[in-house]
Amino acid sequence: MRLVSICPSNTEMLAYLGLTEFLTGVDDFSDWPEQVRNLPRLGPDLNIRMDEVEKLQPDLVLASLSVPGMEKNIEELKKRNIPHIVLNPQSLEDIAQDLLTIGKHTGYEKMANQLYEQYMATLERYHTINQTIAHKPSLYWEWWPKPVFTPGNTNWLTEVSELAGGQNSFATEETANVQTTWDEVLSRDPDYICMVWVGVKTEKMRPELVIKRPGWGDMKAVRRNQIFVLEESLYCRPSPRVLQGLNKLASLLHPGKYPPYNGTDPLLGK
Repeated sequence: MRLVSICPSNTEMLAYLGLTEFLTGVDDFSDWPEQVRNLPRLGPDLNIRMDEVEKLQPDLVLASLSVPGMEKNIEELKKRNIPHIVLNPQSLEDIAQDLLTIGKHTGYEKMANQLYEQYMATLERYHTINQTIAHKPSLYWEWWPKPVFTPGNTNWLTEVSELAGGQNSFATEETANVQTTWDEVLSRDPDYICMVWVGVKTEKMRPELVIKRPGWGDMKAVRRNQIFVLEESLYCRPSPRVLQGLNKLASLLHPGKYPPYNGTDPLLGK
């Protein structure tokens, strides 16, 4: 079986199903698990070089609509009659369903069903603990600083916020992605700022620049030094790795209430 993934979250899905060995090419941003870094690179996920995809003669390409602008990849796959499936997860349940979809198309249905059960059981454990949390602080998730983008209500990070014992301060907006302003964030005065700049490593993110924004010195999150610099790979990619992100966030917000975070993946146990 020859597989190609043109989105990091799809590459990660394949890894959970034990299908990494069948990958023959990936997009430029796929970096997990470690072994995919040596595979042929086919371009950034918004600008996949389809000539190179076609030369790999894949049995199946895993495409995605999880990032705006990927539609042209799918149009090109159709035009060239390259076998493919399209994933478009917006919720935690969608991620679980995508495991089943990939399992069905690759013949790994048994593994997919097992992972699905583990995944849903993990969500249920966090849901149960969440019911015991009295105070649920507001979180501002910053996907990008300028222009400012943050997840809205129809996004898995709103669910992650809730399961971790918090609430997304932009859950009032009925879209997956919200372009807002520094003034609007200030007016919502979140308890915590969660920095998850897409495509930027944690060591490159600079909270001191956030603190200097006009008026932000008066924000609760800034006054209390409640700014989290988080790995975008654990929060911004709709794959089962978000469970590890959930574990980390919950332990930061409510230490002692949720399972402690030790860097272990809840599904893989390592």
